[in-house]
Amino acid sequence: MLKEIKYLVFIIVIFLFLFMSAKYYFSDQNKKNSYRSLKSINEKILIYSNNLPELENDTDNIVEYIQQNQNKKKKKYNFWKLIENNG
Repeated sequence: MLKEIKYLVFIIVIFLFLFMSAKYYFSDQNKKNSYRSLKSINEKILIYSNNLPELENDTDNIVEYIQQNQNKKKKKYNFWKLIENNG
């Protein structure tokens, strides 16, 4: 008998918790607060982004292009011939 009462109390507590959580989550006050919070975060992002410094472009002429004709002495290897020589 005591065991059944204990389970009944547990079930009632769980249902009360779920009901109160859902009631708060779907309340108008919570929706207003969440909207205000999102709006203030967006405003803070805009203010912060306006105060960011602009960096100078220092990437001009960084890449050096190498011509393929300079490496004429490079030996051309054939994959299958390398395997035959080692086998």
